[in-house]
Amino acid sequence: MLDGHVLLGWLFSCALLGLLACAPRPSAAYFGLTGNEPLTILPLTSEMEEAAVKAHYKVCDRLKLEKKQRRMCRRDPGVAETLMEAISMSALECQYQFRFERWNCTLEGRYRASLLKRGFKETAFLYAISSAGLTHAMAKACSAGRMERCTCDEAPDLENREAWQWGGCGDNLKYSNKFVKEFLGRKPNKDLRARVDFHNNLVGMKVIKAGVETTCKCHGVSGSCTVRTCWRQLSPFHEIGKQLKQKYETSLKVGSTTNEATGEGDISPPKKSIPGHSDQIPRTTDLVYIDDSPSFCMMSRYSPGTSGRKCYKDKNCDSICCGRGHNTQSRVVTRPCQCQVRWCCYVECKQCTQREEVYTCKD
Repeated sequence: MLDGHVLLGWLFSCALLGLLACAPRPSAAYFGLTGNEPLTILPLTSEMEEAAVKAHYKVCDRLKLEKKQRRMCRRDPGVAETLMEAISMSALECQYQFRFERWNCTLEGRYRASLLKRGFKETAFLYAISSAGLTHAMAKACSAGRMERCTCDEAPDLENREAWQWGGCGDNLKYSNKFVKEFLGRKPNKDLRARVDFHNNLVGMKVIKAGVETTCKCHGVSGSCTVRTCWRQLSPFHEIGKQLKQKYETSLKVGSTTNEATGEGDISPPKKSIPGHSDQIPRTTDLVYIDDSPSFCMMSRYSPGTSGRKCYKDKNCDSICCGRGHNTQSRVVTRPCQCQVRWCCYVECKQCTQREEVYTCKD
């Protein structure tokens, strides 16, 4: 079983600390291309191939992966780029979903390390959004032709399939799921925390799968739609983040029990009834956690607190500022306004000045 902290380690250490440059994307000039070549398959010289392989291996090594994960990264040149895309996408979505909360997905330095050592509901969200991000990015990379080991999704069993001409280029969720499951490792049997992390990883992947839609285009005389070209697409990742945030809000606290039939550990409601917590048996689609979260109001090992945080009056100041009240500052800002599209081809705007109030939490 690979340590689940590894995935979150490279995911958020790079993205939230602004270290996306740790895996730079080689430019066209790097491979000796000018961008003016004809649209044919360009033969690579042995020197160019060797340089490309070295650059790809270097990116995989910088991600500080486990041995098996590094091997998976190295075996396909498109994996490293896809991992970096997942880093950025997951981190930005986490920050967006928690922008109005006390904990706003701040994971710099010691905060990240301390948070990942505990089984909070925030940690559950991080595991789910990271596995969802990698699953989404990998499926898209396949359909975009950036991977050597996968291409477009194969035609699934659709109703009236004989009336459809399978076309387009579907997102390859089948390959993506297989890759991510192998990347994350096998299901653990004994350790409760490891089982909880694995469970939340699967929740993220299941939200991706549930969001797959079939997109079709009609072909025929005068739009008669005698033939339809169809393919499968994943939901926008922002929608995935929204659903996982909802699951975070309804996440369940769990304990451990032993399955008498198999002798393996299972996730179950806590043995002791906890006031304010449901004893509901968690489903495979529920986010679960084992430790109650701190308030995140004051600076601690888990967050910098909310002192000085910007808030929105009559919306979240009372909650974010934890009853300490907020400061009000008036400032003058200038923004583009009354914009119009001019022929051809630019947008013309006026500059409007207005006074606005900014609210920040008191110390």
